[in-house]
Amino acid sequence: MGVPAFFRWLSRKYPSIIVNCVEEKAKECNGVKVPIDTSKPNPNEVEFDNLYLDMNGIIHPCTHPEDKPAPKNEDEMMVAIFEYIDRIFNIVRPRRLLYMAIDGVAPRAKMNQQRSRRFRASKEGMEAAEEKQKIRQEILAKGGFLPPEEVKERFDSNCITPGTEFMDNLAKCLRYYIADRLNSDPGWKNLTVILSDASAPGEGEHKIMDYIRRQRAQPNHDPNTHHCLCGADADLIMLGLATHEPNFTIIREEFKPNKPKPCALCNQMGHEVKDCQGLPREKQGKHDQFADTLPVAEQEFIFIRLCVLREYLERELTMASLPFTFDFERSVDDWVFMCFFVGNDFLPHLPSLEIREGAIDRLVNIYKNVVHKTGGYLTESGFVNLQRVQMIMLAVGEVEDSIFKKRKDDDDNFKRRQKEKRKRLKRDQPSFIPGGQFSPQALGNRSSPQAIRNPRQAAFEMRMHERQNSTTSASPNTSLTPDGSPSLGGGGIKRKAEDSDSEPEPEDNIRLWETGWKQRYYKNKFDVDASDEKFRRKVVQSYVEGLCWVLRYYYQGCASWNWYYPFHYAPFASDFEGIADMPSDFEKGSKPFKPLEQLMGVFPAASGNFLPPTWRKLMTDPESSIIDFYPEDFAIDLNGKKYAWQGVALLPFVDERRLRAALEEVYPDLTPEESRRNSLGGDVLFVGKHHPLCDFIVEQYQTKNTEPVDIPPELCHGIQGKLTLNDNAVLPDQVVESPVPMLRDLTQNSAVSISFKDPQFAEDFVFKATVLPGAKKPAPVLKPGDWEKTNNDGRPWRPQLGFNRDRKPVHLDQSAFRTLGHTMLRDRGMPGMYPNAVPLGAYGSPYARPLLGGQQQIPKLLSNLRPQESWRGPTPLFQQTPQRTAGAAPLLAWNRMLQSPNQFQPAQYQGLGPMGYPQRPEDRMDRGRQVGTP
Repeated sequence: MGVPAFFRWLSRKYPSIIVNCVEEKAKECNGVKVPIDTSKPNPNEVEFDNLYLDMNGIIHPCTHPEDKPAPKNEDEMMVAIFEYIDRIFNIVRPRRLLYMAIDGVAPRAKMNQQRSRRFRASKEGMEAAEEKQKIRQEILAKGGFLPPEEVKERFDSNCITPGTEFMDNLAKCLRYYIADRLNSDPGWKNLTVILSDASAPGEGEHKIMDYIRRQRAQPNHDPNTHHCLCGADADLIMLGLATHEPNFTIIREEFKPNKPKPCALCNQMGHEVKDCQGLPREKQGKHDQFADTLPVAEQEFIFIRLCVLREYLERELTMASLPFTFDFERSVDDWVFMCFFVGNDFLPHLPSLEIREGAIDRLVNIYKNVVHKTGGYLTESGFVNLQRVQMIMLAVGEVEDSIFKKRKDDDDNFKRRQKEKRKRLKRDQPSFIPGGQFSPQALGNRSSPQAIRNPRQAAFEMRMHERQNSTTSASPNTSLTPDGSPSLGGGGIKRKAEDSDSEPEPEDNIRLWETGWKQRYYKNKFDVDASDEKFRRKVVQSYVEGLCWVLRYYYQGCASWNWYYPFHYAPFASDFEGIADMPSDFEKGSKPFKPLEQLMGVFPAASGNFLPPTWRKLMTDPESSIIDFYPEDFAIDLNGKKYAWQGVALLPFVDERRLRAALEEVYPDLTPEESRRNSLGGDVLFVGKHHPLCDFIVEQYQTKNTEPVDIPPELCHGIQGKLTLNDNAVLPDQVVESPVPMLRDLTQNSAVSISFKDPQFAEDFVFKATVLPGAKKPAPVLKPGDWEKTNNDGRPWRPQLGFNRDRKPVHLDQSAFRTLGHTMLRDRGMPGMYPNAVPLGAYGSPYARPLLGGQQQIPKLLSNLRPQESWRGPTPLFQQTPQRTAGAAPLLAWNRMLQSPNQFQPAQYQGLGPMGYPQRPEDRMDRGRQVGTP
């Protein structure tokens, strides 16, 4: 979804939806890695039924990772994808179904965004290579030092598109991987696996949603199925809510911003390519050869609990005194619909609605104020009531002017604060910092101090450097003579832009904060006058069609494969007048593009090597009838943003009729292999020999039944659909050849595969967006609003940090208490690693503090320990209460804490991290020793 800040906003506003994944690590024995038994209970204390993998979110980080060295070849990429899937499977451990979905041919509305991404990627890659080569030549010309340039072929990520040889090879590798795991992994023993590769049309996440919708409509579907969807796109949250399944969880990588990256020229940390000076790195310390190596750490994962998000939304959206019956499920659908206005993959967001400015909260408040007048909800099962939407949008339009003015004020205030910060840093910066062996070292540096070498020469160089700096800074506008003395003549040195307090900014011709913003907007963005009501209505009608199409796509499936929004910019909310009468129907019977046709629609000419030669020529030949679809350069409109990636790529839209007419001439040139890759395929179902459905599938191959047969739901966890024989099937007792040379063939295969098709419905069938009968509502997680008012026996509220509310806290045994005692004494400066001193606060200890009679305290040293309940356990012998002395009661650390009436609140030890996630315990490697985990 085209809202980069959506998940950050959501996780900060609703922090309890996040749960950190508990992952069991593989152990090594005599240098051999012992595989994890995924058939054992899930360490996250929850059992998932179905796991869905949006494979494109796995393919991209495995083929061109940002935080570790990239794979050397395609075989290593495939192995990296296998290992990634194994990690996800180890964390989730599904018991019924594993569904792998790769992006196939997308609807035309999505192809425009794909086209923009791929053209940008190609342009940015070429510009980055040119800039890198230019800076390298400049540094070498000045005598700088740079390591030899590594000659390797750049991986073009545009090949991760349906129809390429890479995607075809990926499908073969995944079929081998599934067969291997079904034969060898006990966690896959009774699992049904469905692979929807790039030949099956549709985006990966929407193929998954379509499967869930169609299974929900079957009588044998279990309404309490626990779904887990793996993917990093923000729209997965919307899609999960749209299913109305009570148990839906999303797993994704934990986002960690500002990861260090080495310079692409000198491979040193601490600067970017544009700031590289080609200086050789000085060795500091014995093991300095590892100083600039990129720290390789496994990416950690988090769960997003949509059942908790539903709790949050129920509190926020519940409204009293409505003229109609309140339906929470309908209000969730309206909330999903309103999120589309701040951006998605198919429509540009409205100019007045920015997620960083609280646009969703503003929409919700307007919605709650206006819904009393609308007489009902905005949507129903994916269909929009335009008359009610018009009331919402016009209410937003009334405050558009104030929104633009506030945005300008906030921007000016931010720039002023940044300017003051730069001045403050410049003022506080030391005039001179020595370098080399005299450079300051960070506190806590454990490397042994090095002997000073040639101090006289080092001191001389520092004095000369200081003198040169003081001379040049004395008069910044005075030029210097060749001998270093300041020149008295004119011709001052111009001040560099980097030394200025203000940064250059793109010119804003719209000026939304000034009167006349609407006229300037339409004139600059659409090249029409704002008085042209006919054109404005055309833009609004196309946008309204887009809103209806997107909602239908989320709730019912693709309403039209051919529709798309034909403009680069969105209208204003105040333009949504008279939309109630606008048509919102779409043509029926539309068909998706074929894979190679989509490649011609989304690829730039630079990626034409993935196409057949005669097709590629259409992109580069000046005489081609569609050469205008492939500009070598294009403008990027920042549209009020600061960075190029936030701007709008002004690419021409592809005319489908002209494209198909041009391709008719080159279709005969396709080879049989290319024709096969250009055909649309379907899903494939895999099971192992222990699965109840295995014998049924083998019987179909033995009888050579060519007719589609229904899956017996009692043999496959209630899954229904049609099965047909597969030409390239995986069959028992037949060798499965490995497409990756470094992996072995499967000579003793017992898995079987067969083509699978979802249950089919009439084209006008409507999938109801409701909770299914028999579904059990999950136990509440959030603190009840009336907790303090109700009688809870004085118990404090204990937040649920994991999936299991009944998890018992871990207590310490005597050895753990002794370890803590020794550690604390050592931290307090007591001599020795394990001093033979009395425990902290015990009788006769120099650290004991006398207390008044009957007074109980908790020592400051222990104030950050775990809550009271987590320390329950037998009291160690060395901490038992000694005889009292007159006038004072000694403080016993552990006993006093156990007896203290003061309650440690969870907020004192379970705070929120910088991104709004619950903070993780320090020691993640030894989870068995975590203390007090609720």
